[in-house]
Amino acid sequence: MMFHIEGLSYKYPNAKEQTIRQLSFDIREGEIFGLLGPSGVGKSTTQKILTKLLDNYEGKVLYKGKDLASYNKDYFQKIGVGFEMPVHFSKLTAEENINFFKRLYKETADTDELLQRVGLYEDRKKKVSEFSKGMKIRLNFVRAMLNKPTMLFLDEPTNGLDPTNARIIKEMVKEFRAEGGTVLLTTHLMNDVEELCDRVAFMADGKIAEIDTPKNLKLRDGERVVVVEYEDGVSPTVKEASFDLDQLATNKDFIQLVQTKKIVTMHSKETTLEDIFIQMTGVKSYE
Repeated sequence: MMFHIEGLSYKYPNAKEQTIRQLSFDIREGEIFGLLGPSGVGKSTTQKILTKLLDNYEGKVLYKGKDLASYNKDYFQKIGVGFEMPVHFSKLTAEENINFFKRLYKETADTDELLQRVGLYEDRKKKVSEFSKGMKIRLNFVRAMLNKPTMLFLDEPTNGLDPTNARIIKEMVKEFRAEGGTVLLTTHLMNDVEELCDRVAFMADGKIAEIDTPKNLKLRDGERVVVVEYEDGVSPTVKEASFDLDQLATNKDFIQLVQTKKIVTMHSKETTLEDIFIQMTGVKSYE
């Protein structure tokens, strides 16, 4: 087990109420664990506690079986953190930024290779002030990976990226997991969650509302129905028919339709993660 969290609560100084209340969940070694919820629900606070940026919390936090508070500065040698808002030295080049942060770690990755993977190698001599938002986000990801972490904390790692560069980052996250790495991911992009996460936890009102795999959540909350769109006759009119998923093999109407009509689309009527997000938290995922 990478993290065991039990009864975790935290209240900021001068705040009237606790930001997070009695959170309990585990992050398994070698998984991508999604922590989802609306803005202000406590996701960032939870990440800050697990990255040792906040202390004075209530409850139990174990990292690899030991109390997180018992770890010294060596803890930071094997965790990588990608904050949502990239912070760089804008007057330095990308390469100078990377080299500065590399000096903080005992072991580092081949950062030239990382820069090449994210498409920044040719721009490494440019000042970061000249970078676009997307370039800064990609440089931020390189920073999170430069110390060869075993635990990776990512906050909105693809938000603001075009589809091509978002794909590159997601493939690198998958490779990191395939090599034994563990990821805590927070994002509002449900497509990223569905593609990357092994399990997800939905937060609402400072608490955990639900934990499960994306697939199980969709199957549980969806209808066991197959919707078929087909062309009827010579005209291009598209019609729709629904059939019980559990009775398809013996449903004569379904079999006849498939055999005699031109099928346009066919899909099960499962719910979406965005629908589940709204149901669990009461707000839309992009808010």
